[in-house]
Amino acid sequence: MVKSRLPFFLTTAAFAAALSLFALFSSGRARWIALSVSLLVIGFILGLLWRRQPSRLDSRISDDKVAPPPDFSPELLATTINEMREGLLVIDADMRVLASNRVAQHLLSNVEPSITSRRLTELTRNPAIYDAFLDGVRGTERAGVKVETFGPDRRVFDLRVVPLRAQGVVSGAVGVFFDVTRLERLEIIRQEFLSNVSHELRTPLTSIVALSETLEFGAIDDPENNRRFLSIIQKNATRMHRLIDDILELSAIEAGNVKIRPELVRLRPLVEDILGTLAATATARNVSIRNLVPAEAEVFADPHRLMQMLTNLIDNAVKFNRDGGTVSIGFSRSDRDQISVEDTGEGIPSHHLDRLFERFYRVDRARSRDLGGTGLGLAIVKHLAKSHGGEVSVASRFGEGTKFKIELPRPTGARDNREFSAAVHA
Repeated sequence: MVKSRLPFFLTTAAFAAALSLFALFSSGRARWIALSVSLLVIGFILGLLWRRQPSRLDSRISDDKVAPPPDFSPELLATTINEMREGLLVIDADMRVLASNRVAQHLLSNVEPSITSRRLTELTRNPAIYDAFLDGVRGTERAGVKVETFGPDRRVFDLRVVPLRAQGVVSGAVGVFFDVTRLERLEIIRQEFLSNVSHELRTPLTSIVALSETLEFGAIDDPENNRRFLSIIQKNATRMHRLIDDILELSAIEAGNVKIRPELVRLRPLVEDILGTLAATATARNVSIRNLVPAEAEVFADPHRLMQMLTNLIDNAVKFNRDGGTVSIGFSRSDRDQISVEDTGEGIPSHHLDRLFERFYRVDRARSRDLGGTGLGLAIVKHLAKSHGGEVSVASRFGEGTKFKIELPRPTGARDNREFSAAVHA
């Protein structure tokens, strides 16, 4: 088709070109007539070309194969149901299982993979599940039914059951189990956090209110006690201020609002600066601090945040050490840079180690408050280490001491371990 039209287009184009040349070398009325005719011929050619474009598009569309509609076969439906995160269970009017998915089968523990045609009472002894489905086959919709599983992998589900009706008659019920384990855990954490914050604020507030009332009702004129009362008020106000600062800091870190700007940091000078700020505390508690970090040691971290992490760990090691004890800060390198803070204190019982980095968790609550701790320092260290792409760990033996270790990723193109070791031991 294209080849048959090609001579026609060439002839017409040549005719238009000849008219254009004639108009160029002529004058008067003949020139304008030739120019008008050549423009008409050019417009005619462009119109033919424009009309041919849709035909090409149509031919391309017609050549494409139309995708067949999806095949909603029973196998596809079964796969879709089994891959749902929610548990699905369908029963008939006799409380026998008509259909279920993998999550529901796992929820009904101690049963065979196939539970079809089995009675619900054979599958579970949970009264909440049975009562909800019984109401469903009786025509009553149930929602918000809490179902818990017990064992090492405890899970919590929100069950919703609706009746199945066929021509106005209830023929069974369908139940959907929504996994709310994570939401339940977050709610518990939120409640514990509010409870802990209230408790931590109540203690200094009670002291401040009581002493201020005592001063108001005459103790202000008591030269032996008024300054002591004011000192206690100031101490508790400082404690509240520190607690609120830690709460805001931890919230910002957890929300991702703290920007980490890592760079190569000389570790030994940074540790020396921290030891200078904690020297008075260490002297008061008769604790010696040893900086065992090699002079050439460098880590890839945010200097301000690294100082914050190490200050928390070294301060804790000094405060919870025994009289005449020692705190050692070391450094090693493998696939990651490792900074250690080790003390010779009383150690931490093993059953406390798993929860040590939780907010407001304390091994010895009374001693921690007396020493000015807020219970948030280790939680801040954990989240800052994660923000750097690293982690913090603890190892302790009761009566022998505790060792905290911060692991930070090495920057791309860092020196080889052997080169670093040679520089350290040179």
